[in-house]
Amino acid sequence: MNLIFQMWFSSRPAVLAVTAGFCLFLTGCASTAPNAESPPAPVQAPVVKPKPAQTVQVTSNDTSVSLKPRANLGLTPVTDIWERIRRGFAMPDLDDEFVRNREQWYASRPDYILRMTERSRPYLFHIVEELERRNMPTELALLPFIESAFNPNAVSSAKAAGMWQFMPATGKYFDLKQNLFRDERRDVLESTRAALDYLQKLYGMFGDWHLALAAYNWGEGSVGRALARNKAQGKPLTYSDLNMPNETRYYVPKLQAVKNIVAQPEAFNTQLPLIQNHPFFKSVQIDRDIDVTVAARLAGISVEDFKTLNPSMNRPVILAAGTPQVLLPWDNATSFEINLQNHANQRLATWTAWQAPRTMKADEAANLVNMPTDLLRSANGIPPNMMVKAGSTLLVHRKGQLDNDVTEHTADNAQLAFAPEIVLRRIMVSARKGDSLASLAARHGVSAASMATWNKLKPNAHLNAGQSLAVLVPTSQSPRLSAKAATHKRTGSAPVARRPAPKLAKR
Repeated sequence: MNLIFQMWFSSRPAVLAVTAGFCLFLTGCASTAPNAESPPAPVQAPVVKPKPAQTVQVTSNDTSVSLKPRANLGLTPVTDIWERIRRGFAMPDLDDEFVRNREQWYASRPDYILRMTERSRPYLFHIVEELERRNMPTELALLPFIESAFNPNAVSSAKAAGMWQFMPATGKYFDLKQNLFRDERRDVLESTRAALDYLQKLYGMFGDWHLALAAYNWGEGSVGRALARNKAQGKPLTYSDLNMPNETRYYVPKLQAVKNIVAQPEAFNTQLPLIQNHPFFKSVQIDRDIDVTVAARLAGISVEDFKTLNPSMNRPVILAAGTPQVLLPWDNATSFEINLQNHANQRLATWTAWQAPRTMKADEAANLVNMPTDLLRSANGIPPNMMVKAGSTLLVHRKGQLDNDVTEHTADNAQLAFAPEIVLRRIMVSARKGDSLASLAARHGVSAASMATWNKLKPNAHLNAGQSLAVLVPTSQSPRLSAKAATHKRTGSAPVARRPAPKLAKR
């Protein structure tokens, strides 16, 4: 044994020299410029393909979940937002026929995907920033694609609004203000904050992102009851095993399909627009009321671009007491701040708020605030034949005694309600011999179609002498109605008690 060790040590310098020379040869080959001449390469060693990345099994609530390892996270700088989103994928993948169906649907509509992804440009960076700050999966940044196609002005048939599609009651629960001057369900910052709060709450309830997303779409109570039914029947408690409406059944597969397209757009013949990994907008403070048109002009952008970043504002004026900040494109924010300082002694708003002291007609309110009636109607959306209810807040011209900024209480609580100018009441009349619906209607100043509707008759229905029919007439015609009522009383018919019918105000 000693002899073997001695022989090895005696030959060690030669071995090291050969090894060092071989390493230098390899180093020289690696550093050779691509266009430099080099001697013929020796016989190549077999190429060893790297082993595929192995999945990591995470067990939570007796459910085995496969998470993709993020080995490249932080190794190279991220230049676009799509790569940043890919690196933050952390939700388990769903793979079923519903996902395949939605993949085909999206992949067959490249123009739709392009419009949708371009529309997300102003908002994606902020959403990803918030998700990473909360340590949430970045797949959730793609959820507005499913909810609203990233349209902050989207409104569903169920009255859900904004890119995150908040119902009015849910929005109020998460402190999204909804009043005459703004609807924070459309606000970029506030709606994102509320949506992520809600998703975190749902994940805390169910411990599973697929179930949390189902609850976001279907309601936490519905998902809870579906889980309880499965548990009672001994069925699995996973998203795919729940009995749910079709909309919810396709909801998570839609998100998975978009996730797959973002992960490998080339596999779906899709091209994603380049969106830099950089803030698109900047928040700028304001301390005075300012017209939307003035704000856009001071920022050097169009009114349309201004509204894209500030979609929550419902009126042509921004109230500093209610909205103390506006969002502006990153490169325009500094110009806006400089121009705003240069207008420190100039009026910025031409509108203010006024509260109706009593219920009144639009022309009466217009006289009190010294505005043309048509302008007051259009600025406040007052329908024809409707009065403004007492306590309602109207947007009016800022002049004279009304030259002041709107208070915080009004900015946060302003509401506008209407009442019909003409209230109708129902009376009963008797048909004479030879009367038709048309002749009876003409006698009472209404249309034959209305007479038929009120009495559930066909327009050409035959009337019998003495037949009683209902007529709706304005209460403002009280003297005439009283005379007619006396006539009807003499003929054996009597008017019924007065009863307002606002739904029938428009005859």
